[in-house]
This record gives sequence, structure tokens and C-alpha cells, in this order.
Amino acid sequence: MQIQPSAAPPRAEAAVRAGAAAENPPKTPDDLTPAAGAAKSHTTYSQTPRAAATTPKSTTRAAAAAMGSSASHAGAPPPPPPSPPPSPAYGAQPPFAAADAAPPPKPHEEEAAEAEQKVDYLNLPCPVPYEEIQREAFSKCPFDRPRLILALKPDLFEGMRFDFTKMINQHFSLSHSVYMGSVDVPSQGNEVIKIPTSNYEFGANFINQRMMLMGRVSHEGRENIRVKFDLTENLSVKINAQLTSEPHYSQGMFNFDYKGKDFRTQIQVGNNAFYGANYIQSVTKNLSLGTEAFWLGQQRKSGVGVVARYDTKKMVATGQIATTGMVALSYVQKVSEKVSLASDFMYNQMTKDVTASFGYDYILRQIDHWKKDYKFGFGMAVGE
Repeated sequence: MQIQPSAAPPRAEAAVRAGAAAENPPKTPDDLTPAAGAAKSHTTYSQTPRAAATTPKSTTRAAAAAMGSSASHAGAPPPPPPSPPPSPAYGAQPPFAAADAAPPPKPHEEEAAEAEQKVDYLNLPCPVPYEEIQREAFSKCPFDRPRLILALKPDLFEGMRFDFTKMINQHFSLSHSVYMGSVDVPSQGNEVIKIPTSNYEFGANFINQRMMLMGRVSHEGRENIRVKFDLTENLSVKINAQLTSEPHYSQGMFNFDYKGKDFRTQIQVGNNAFYGANYIQSVTKNLSLGTEAFWLGQQRKSGVGVVARYDTKKMVATGQIATTGMVALSYVQKVSEKVSLASDFMYNQMTKDVTASFGYDYILRQIDHWKKDYKFGFGMAVGE
């Protein structure tokens, strides 16, 4: 059996014959190479360009190129299909397309966000002590700023006063205080009698993490003693005493304080058969409510009171009512880091006295020679 070589397609062969009849070139072995190469070009792709480049005539070169191209496309296997695009789960996405393709929040995610804003009644903050519910309006450290002194209850005096404190070590300090001036003594009429007076006091303070001892003694023999000792992390004992040589003028008070997770309670025992107890509870993150009761055995009097306190980072509002006929309200507003406003109102039903005051503090600069820090403050009270 004889194997015939594969022939070129009829259309390509007709084009070659037409070009050869028109120019009748001399037949040489080299002239037969393109035809043979073109016929076998279905087995390799590198022979077709060589056959087209060795043909001397333009017509034959074009015909050979046409024939080689037709033969190569006819005999070559089909190209592999293009690879599919990467899956969106693993392929990179354009930045804007990724943002547009973000799914909307699911309903349960929106409910979880709302739940975070709700009050967690099992993790409420511990309220301030009952006797300090108005500390921002009358103490020296509102909003955790020790150098700010609000002007509702300023320490006023007439005369000259000199205070000096010396730190012995980290826990122990000594103080000296000298005062010369006059005190007001009420009389039967509207006139006020001023009596000149002078006083010197020596003090010693010891403070560490669990105990605080503060004592002051005057040149007349009067003593003021304050003790605070933490028995445990939650239980502490406080002692306040004022001792004098004059009979029936000395006073003493013992307090037992218990600090819970979201509440505080206190039991008080004092001289003259005084007994009292109070309790304050955080109701929400910002609101706390409390109540108190006391018995004064020497005067055969008792009383019950309730308090409410609402505080945020920039304001504190308090209210207190007691069966003794006392009503007290206070409000403190933090305007900026340097400016704070405060006001209070007090009504005593037994004496029919009404007192209202308004104050503001503007922190200019204060002085700290030890740290070479210069600061100064200014305050004013109106209405009392």
C-alpha cells in the first residue's frame, strides 16, 4: 500500500498555479522547497515563515503565505479554551466595587447595636456616698479636678490668714495656720457685733492606701480629729471628733461604710444618743436614688429623708427632701475646661428661711513653685 502525502487545499493550489503561469520562473530545487514545506506545515509551525521568506517573487510569496496559512489553520489543533475568570470569593475586587457590593446589615446585627446602647442593670456604677451627693457644688474637687474650687461656699474671712504645709515624706506632713481678724456675733437688733480674735493651729497628717489620720490642735486646746481606716476592700470605719475643755461642747461620730458593686450603705453612731443609717443605689448609669433615717435620743426627734442625683460628664443635678422640713437642690454645669457654673436652693420649713446662690469659676492660672508651674484662679458668689 502506497501512502500519499497530504495535498494543499484546492483553493491554495489554484493560486500557486496562476502565479507560476504568469511569470514562468525557472524551476530549481530551491523553488520546490516552499511547496513541500507548505504541504507539511500541518506538522510544524516553523516551516511556513521560512517558505514565504525564500520565494523571490512577490506574487509567489503571497500565494505561498496564503497556502501556508490555510494549511496551518486547517491542520493545527484548536487552541485551548480561555481560562474562566477567578471566583469572586477568591479573586481581588476593585475597591469601589467592594464597597458597593458590601451587604446591608442584618436584622440581628441592628438589634445587637441597639442592645449595647441599653442599660446593663447588672453592671451599674457605684454611686457616691450619701453625705457627698452635693460634693461638686460645695467641695474642692468637682469633676475630679482638685485645683477647681467652686464659689457657692467659699471660705471667707476678714483679716489675715497664713497657712503653711511641709511634706516630711510621701505619707506624713505637718501644717501651721495663723489667723488674725474678727468674728461676727449676732445681737438683738439688726446690728452685727465684731469681736477681734486670733488663732494658731498646728496639724499633722498621715495618709496611705488604707488609712488616713488627720489632727489639728489650737493654742486654746481645741482638737479636731479625723480617722479613716479600710478594714477590707469594701468596709471602712470613719471617726470624726471635736474635743474642747468646755463642758457639753465636745462631739464625736462613728461611721461604718460598706461599698457594694452598685450601692453604698452607712451606719452612724454619735454622742447625745444619735443613731442614723442611709442607703443609696444606682438605678441607671447616671441616676442614683437614696434614703436615710435618724434618731436623736436626747431631743426625742427622728426624721426620714430621700435624695436623688443625676450626673453626666458635664453636669450634676441633685435634690434632697427630709421630714424635718428641709428641701435642698443643686446644679453644676461644666461649660469648658476652665469655666464651671453652679447654683443651689435651700428651704427650711421650721425657720421659714429660703436661701439661693449662684456661682461660677474661671480658671486663669495657678501657682506651684515646687514644680515651677504658675496658675491662678478666680471665683464669685451672688445671692447668699
